[in-house]
Amino acid sequence: MSNGSNATGTTSITQRGVVWGFVGVLAFSFSLPATRVAVEDLDATFVGLGRALVAAALAAAFLLATRAPRPARKDLPRFLIVGLGVVIGFPLFTSLALKHLESAHASVVVGLLPAATAVFAVLRANERPSKAFWLSATAGLVAVLAFAATQGVSGIAAADLLVLAAVASAGLGYAEGGALSRTYGGPQTISWALLVTAPFLIVPVALAAREPIHADAEAWLGFAYVSAVSMFLGFFAWYRGLALGGVAKIGQTQLVQPVLTLIWSALLLNEHVTAAMVVAALAVVACVLATQRTRASAQEGRAPVSARRLAGRERPAQP
Repeated sequence: MSNGSNATGTTSITQRGVVWGFVGVLAFSFSLPATRVAVEDLDATFVGLGRALVAAALAAAFLLATRAPRPARKDLPRFLIVGLGVVIGFPLFTSLALKHLESAHASVVVGLLPAATAVFAVLRANERPSKAFWLSATAGLVAVLAFAATQGVSGIAAADLLVLAAVASAGLGYAEGGALSRTYGGPQTISWALLVTAPFLIVPVALAAREPIHADAEAWLGFAYVSAVSMFLGFFAWYRGLALGGVAKIGQTQLVQPVLTLIWSALLLNEHVTAAMVVAALAVVACVLATQRTRASAQEGRAPVSARRLAGRERPAQP
């Protein structure tokens, strides 16, 4: 009876992790279109790093309101790693890239993010995907590079490389943040990462804002979204999902993100979604889905003990 109860409990935790993961993915799926709108009128560096300062102010208010305890000193470098990945790297690289790419195009490359997250889950969260996973992940990378190479007259553009750098940055930040969330919870993890990183952003944001800013309401609305949702609230759900179900496994819920972003790009920005984009996005989704299937038998029923404890504790501050 005990084994059956443990298996049922673990499955329930994993299912909850998937739900929270999808909520986070839905929030993030609007990030590229919102960034694209913002950088039309606003400086890319201001958008990429300025949104983190806005989110840091929200994080400070949240931590004060909830009287969250300070993280252990030994974990501060890990929070800085999270910040380098998702507070600085991904926002800055995507903002610079979207000055030259449409969000629909960039979404195809971002489709590699689940595989990148799993790679860093190996390096930072002590997870061990199978050989079949690596074959599928490599196939996804090849599909993205082939797509990027066929879209420009001279092969892969520098903007595509910026998006790839963004993907690598986010994969690192997701894996490290997911591991930290097992101890601190999702809201606290992103909040402390923002506060640890914020002092390093003040000067570059101030320099980026030296020139007079002339932006319309849509640009500011896009900036507000990536500041409050993409950079802050979305991580409440996302890191909770990673903590409950495992970084590599729940990270694969992002397989729907490129498809959702293509839809939002077409509906909200009237961007032209080409057949090549759809084929490449579906190819990446297929490869990432294959990575998920290769780990299903190996990871089933093995949610981290700390994740079980997180699921069993009451955390009023979390959604």
